[in-house]
Amino acid sequence: MGCDLDNIMKTEGLLAEGLLEMEGLLGPDHAALLMVSGGSDSTALTYLAARARNEELLGPVALLHVNHQLRGVDAASDAEFVEGLARLLDIPCFVCEVDVAGEAARSGSNVEAVARRERYLAANEALASLCQHECVPLAEGRIVTAHTADDRIENFYMRSIVGTGPGGFRSMKRKNGPVVRPLLNCTREQLRAYLRARKGEGLPVMEDATGALWREDATNAHTDRFRAYVRHKMVPVAVKWNAQMPEVLTRTMDLIADEDDMLEEMAVELVQQRVIPAGADAHVAEDGAPWDEVALSQGFKLLPEFGGAPAPLQRRAVHRLLKGMLGQDARIDAASVEAVLAAFAEGVPRSGYTANIQGDLAVSSNKRGVLVEPMAEYRRRRKGC
Repeated sequence: MGCDLDNIMKTEGLLAEGLLEMEGLLGPDHAALLMVSGGSDSTALTYLAARARNEELLGPVALLHVNHQLRGVDAASDAEFVEGLARLLDIPCFVCEVDVAGEAARSGSNVEAVARRERYLAANEALASLCQHECVPLAEGRIVTAHTADDRIENFYMRSIVGTGPGGFRSMKRKNGPVVRPLLNCTREQLRAYLRARKGEGLPVMEDATGALWREDATNAHTDRFRAYVRHKMVPVAVKWNAQMPEVLTRTMDLIADEDDMLEEMAVELVQQRVIPAGADAHVAEDGAPWDEVALSQGFKLLPEFGGAPAPLQRRAVHRLLKGMLGQDARIDAASVEAVLAAFAEGVPRSGYTANIQGDLAVSSNKRGVLVEPMAEYRRRRKGC
């Protein structure tokens, strides 16, 4: 999507079309559920999507706002702002409340991780409702987020500090299942300039009780939170060194993404040809079709010929397989991947090798391959039960 906002009001139509620029991302056949917090990014996304809908460039549109109940009166005001924005643009709006702090305390999970999980659970439910109401196949439904180049850059720096797995430095995918991110080439300041220009041109805009064109989350300024620290302490230093850093780093991440896509396709091919689900007798079906990677709840076996693949592809394949076992939101430790690959010596399975990974998975090896399975199943087999 282009981001030349010098003449923003003359080019708003082109910006709306820019939402659809990436082939297959969004289009007139898609139902779009916008995740809207009320911040500047998602507010700008809403205006652009409304324009695209009105021009019949985009199918039915609805908003989703999730109140995490973390900010008291301010959170309630955020919800009111989003509902007002929806009325202004004649867009259906889903609003739900989740006691994120309470759920985090009950589960012992990180508050931000719980908030993200609950947002996407709500988004999938709302998308199903939207598609059913509009008679759009669920496969044509899209969850649209307002992530920007700023979010992508922050992720890049955060991962450079704590480490990341294969493809991590691409930072964000434009499309990940039903989730699409059409604003990844726009900066937050460009979108804010767009909002201010709308008001300057006298176009309908939503304002809160103070006259603000978007809602500001005060917690974003707290540098004791990792993302906020990167946003306010690290990124400004990089921009001071090179004012073109956002554009340069975004372009670099796009190059990384192209290479990541290619390597991921090669890793998928490796999995389909040299890996079988635990308990399977053959790596392909009789008709030659590859087995289904979703059948991984009981684990997988790396066939002996897996050991002959290049190490980078082996890592990607094992990372992918462990995600298949543990869930796409699971954090896969680099040490776990290396422990699986350590079952091969000079490309050959090491008989008698065993390891415990990810807390509850067993790795065992013999001349027939390397098996990764739940620890309970490993113990059951060892006992001969």
